[in-house]
Amino acid sequence: MLVTIIALAAVVVAAPAKFPLPDGFPNPSPDQLLSIQKAAGGYLPNTPLPTSLSPNATTALKLLANNELFEVAFFDQLLTNITTNVPGYCANDTAPLNRGLLIKSITAIKNQEELHALGANAFLHSAKEAPIQPCQYTFPVSNFKNAIIFAQTFTDLALSTIPTIQLLFARDGGEEAPNALTLGSVLAQEGQQDGFFRYTQRKTPSAAPFLTGGSPSIAFNALRKLIDRDSCPQPLSSLGLPEWGSLEWSESGLWANDYTKPPPEPAWPNWITIQPTLRNNNTLTFSAVGFEAPDTSSLVYLSGQNLPVVVSVDNFQRFRGSNYNEFRARFPIEAGFSNGLIIAVLVKGKGPFENAEAVANAAILGPVVFELN
Repeated sequence: MLVTIIALAAVVVAAPAKFPLPDGFPNPSPDQLLSIQKAAGGYLPNTPLPTSLSPNATTALKLLANNELFEVAFFDQLLTNITTNVPGYCANDTAPLNRGLLIKSITAIKNQEELHALGANAFLHSAKEAPIQPCQYTFPVSNFKNAIIFAQTFTDLALSTIPTIQLLFARDGGEEAPNALTLGSVLAQEGQQDGFFRYTQRKTPSAAPFLTGGSPSIAFNALRKLIDRDSCPQPLSSLGLPEWGSLEWSESGLWANDYTKPPPEPAWPNWITIQPTLRNNNTLTFSAVGFEAPDTSSLVYLSGQNLPVVVSVDNFQRFRGSNYNEFRARFPIEAGFSNGLIIAVLVKGKGPFENAEAVANAAILGPVVFELN
């Protein structure tokens, strides 16, 4: 069986978003906020905010704010690239989409993400926690087509994470519990925009009946390599989430046949892969730095709402005199993988694992994030 997994090239173009944005974000004046809300098509909720948060809710909201700021920066840059006709984003690159509707849509999405970030920070501020401030980011795309694939994938990550945050809110039973409903409305909005990203790629608007679940730790480790941590006003450690080691996917092995020289450095953080077609009994090759325990570790795949799929680590190889290594693991498509987001994480132990949270708690390296179509 052949399975195609979506890929992106590793080039960055156009100047990154510089904060504050022209509309005043992340600290808009009342008049600027009114303009943002008008462009977004709606208003920040006026329901009461929690005055205290549980530790789990605080961490989750910090992660949510961090991710929303990332998305604001991306859509601001995407909109600039389109409206200023940066090569790769001109009319022929976005055809056959109606360019006026496209600009209107990306403008709305950018402003909606600004309100999501402002809303998450309002929760934190109300509970006397420091709001999260934006950093500088690297986006591994050089044209409109790849930008939309990238947007679809990080939106899929958001869709995998928000339900877990809702569960944390409800399970902790603190003042934040009623606001699980607000998160539900954010979840629905993200689903609407994900359908737009898929449709522009001539995919069905919805990928699968049950979308892949994740966790705050998975989302954080997927995105953090795209953040210039030296530019952040607050250290990334202030989010309160663990940082895992790097796990990369290698097509046929970056250096599978030559262990006499170091492997090439990955061109960019490999959380979206370079379009492999799976052969060889659906086996993938991964590379890592400093991975020492293949016999006591496993690779876990998350797909849909199924139980995590655990596979063994095979063919472990090490480059002589270094801590670079490589291993293989089956990609068991017969296990019932759904279209859309698939998450791979290297973990301690052999499982079984009950859910994505349990996988995250055992994680060593990762994630690698795939789009299965």
